[in-house]
Amino acid sequence: MSSLHQLQALLGEPSPRSSAPDDWNEVERHIGSPLPSDFKDFLSAYGSGVISGELVVFHPRGSTPLLERMCKTHKAFTERRDRALDRGDTEHVPYPFHPEPGGLISWGYDYSGDEHFFLPSDPDPDRWKIVTMVHEEGCETFDGPFSAFALAFVQRLLDVEPHHGIEPEALEFLEPEDLEELAAAGEIGPVQPSFEPL
Repeated sequence: MSSLHQLQALLGEPSPRSSAPDDWNEVERHIGSPLPSDFKDFLSAYGSGVISGELVVFHPRGSTPLLERMCKTHKAFTERRDRALDRGDTEHVPYPFHPEPGGLISWGYDYSGDEHFFLPSDPDPDRWKIVTMVHEEGCETFDGPFSAFALAFVQRLLDVEPHHGIEPEALEFLEPEDLEELAAAGEIGPVQPSFEPL
């Protein structure tokens, strides 16, 4: 089973929505390349939304269109990179951003403050890597594809300790009922796979 099918199996069937192949034309003209097919397939099925209450993705025709957010993100991160390079800091921003050749291409972010990009490292977009700018303090690279990255993201949130989200020192002051209440509210512990449209 492909990572895209595994991801969809965890998230459940998407709500019915209208989608057309030309939804992606403007974005792909702007970046000068097709986007990875599994990314387009996922967004065409689900639309803009939040995966597992944490990972935000954008469709070209969403309430915040992908191209609009992409352009703003590229501009902001290019300015930050220019400032960092002026200071001699190349470690935290090793890649340029689109429209520079080979520049990172924005596709989403998460509520932890990380921005997620495609690294166009291959002529075949389905072989592109994922780069996460971690709190603007460096980056992590994932071999891809998008669906494998999103699947790993969902599984990481699902496979946490029951008390994840609470400072260890605070545990001694909480009663079992308090912990059950926090878990029931989704404030601690594993995050169940979900997709919430935006």
